[in-house]
Amino acid sequence: MQFHQNGYVSEDPRVEEARGYGVDRAEDLPETMDVLIVGSGPAGVIAAAQLSQYPDVSTRLIERRPGRLEIGQADGIQARSVETFQSFGFAQEIIQEAFMLQEMCFWNPDPTNPQNIVRTGRPADDPHGISEFPHMIVNQARVLDYFLRAAKRGPGRIEPDYGIEFVGLEVDQEQEYPVAVTVRHVAGPREGEERTVRAKYVFGCDGAASRVRKAIGRKLEGQGANHAWGVMDVLANTDFPDIRTKCAINSVNGSILHIPREGGLLFRMYVDLGEVPEDDNHEIRKTPVEEVIRRANQIIHPYSVDVKSVAWSSVYEVGHRLTDHFDDVDTEDRGTRCPRVFIAGDACHTHSAKAGQGMNVSMQDGWNLGWKLGAVLSGRADESLLDTYSEERQEIAKNLIDFDREWSTLMATPQDKLPDPKYLEEFYVKTAEFPAGFMTEYKPSMIVAGTEHQDLAEGWPVGKRFKSARVQRVCDSMVVHQGHEATADGRWRIHVYADPAVAGADSPTTAFAEWWQNDPASPLQAHRREGDGDATLFDLDVTYQQAYTDVDINAVPRAFKPQVGPLELNYWERVYAAIPGEDVFDLRKISRDGAVVVVRPDHYVAAVLPLDATAELAAFFDGFLRTN
Repeated sequence: MQFHQNGYVSEDPRVEEARGYGVDRAEDLPETMDVLIVGSGPAGVIAAAQLSQYPDVSTRLIERRPGRLEIGQADGIQARSVETFQSFGFAQEIIQEAFMLQEMCFWNPDPTNPQNIVRTGRPADDPHGISEFPHMIVNQARVLDYFLRAAKRGPGRIEPDYGIEFVGLEVDQEQEYPVAVTVRHVAGPREGEERTVRAKYVFGCDGAASRVRKAIGRKLEGQGANHAWGVMDVLANTDFPDIRTKCAINSVNGSILHIPREGGLLFRMYVDLGEVPEDDNHEIRKTPVEEVIRRANQIIHPYSVDVKSVAWSSVYEVGHRLTDHFDDVDTEDRGTRCPRVFIAGDACHTHSAKAGQGMNVSMQDGWNLGWKLGAVLSGRADESLLDTYSEERQEIAKNLIDFDREWSTLMATPQDKLPDPKYLEEFYVKTAEFPAGFMTEYKPSMIVAGTEHQDLAEGWPVGKRFKSARVQRVCDSMVVHQGHEATADGRWRIHVYADPAVAGADSPTTAFAEWWQNDPASPLQAHRREGDGDATLFDLDVTYQQAYTDVDINAVPRAFKPQVGPLELNYWERVYAAIPGEDVFDLRKISRDGAVVVVRPDHYVAAVLPLDATAELAAFFDGFLRTN
């Protein structure tokens, strides 16, 4: 963690100094603002946390509820989300209170007595070691709490405006604040009052019944699976031996997806309620929790569960639905005008809870748009950058729905109807990378380069997330995960992996550093504004092939030791060395001739380039960043 750059700090360094709109933040929702976020669900709170890093951008978050969420429906946290938590500064805290998934047990009918179930497999939860972070379970309400804390601690000091609901909107592109939004106070002393506020951009994170989606004419298209599930969070006594392990239970009487919850006592069961007639008219949703409990006991025979308390329960029908765009610009109008209204999460994609993806994918929606809005509104990037939000996230949602349709169907299929008794277990292991959140691969665009130089760093596919690896910091010998050093501050990461020459020698690495620091065409200089430091917009580092003891820190070019803050202090902690026996060059298949790996603010690899491809690197950033 970097602090003291503005002078000595003795208080909690995670609470940043208030700046811009974070100073004397208006209590009441103002008449105009840059960004209005509607809904404090997963997408909304992460967008608020990100935009709090842009204190000169006026951002407000409205929420219909009178206060914080107390009981969250989502609970599965994939490893990619924990990586995201690390970037926002609370991964270790939330890990301490979460339930960590180590394996998944599969239960099926006993061949000798089909009315009973027996355990048939227990594969590791992450059989491929795809992340150093765990797959875990924690209440959605706590996830929102942490993001809201990050938003409040950021220099923008963003907090929700509770008790305000969205009513409708109109867009007039000719206005400085093009979106006129009607809101209504539904709690507090102004309850019942309606008013109109104006925003440059609106971000609808208001759920499956989204009023923002309806206001821009988008529709959720798709179909249900005519299959219902009862879900319940319960405190209970049981003789089922895997009650504290994630389980897929398939019996002659139906199926259960069992999820242990945090705290050591609570657990969740998704209980198969069977096929739903087409003329049911949602009557199945009235199924009492007592019936769900009865079904659960029937399915897990010869075991039983004695429920003492129901913390939350619901009945839902599986549905897979998606909008054609995640903003208010139609295909034929793309490029002719800037999108002004965006939607995320359940507002634009719905699916079952079986794959545990809803909250996780929603958070990535919110982060994807958050840094882009910040870059555009702070004057750093062209507004055309905002077109990439719908372009990137709509395809990811479609892939999720396709996966979830297959997974939820398999969960509801009796074992004797599957191609093989082990089919469900094998599918779970084979597709582990998808539910962990690591199959996202963005296509080439203005912020994702081509793969012409992919062979220089095969372990970091362009368009996929930057998978962290350990390196050793030269200045203090600390072994750190390189990816963990990147915070959600809106900066681009430029990772330089050096050629074989030692630091300071006449080499491609030294030449790159000289170009980066001094050439007017380099991104550092071309996009530098008055008042910027060396590391305001870009976070440049270098990793040498030698052991840290063989790197002379004084010989390392200045570009890798940026001057930060008003005191222009040299920051040494971005100079790394490969670890003998755990060499990042071998682990990520980096060319020994060196490479430059460009990583976006949301930690997806944007480009892999040779050390001498300076013109290509400059052209990449010139494509969307504004010049000084």
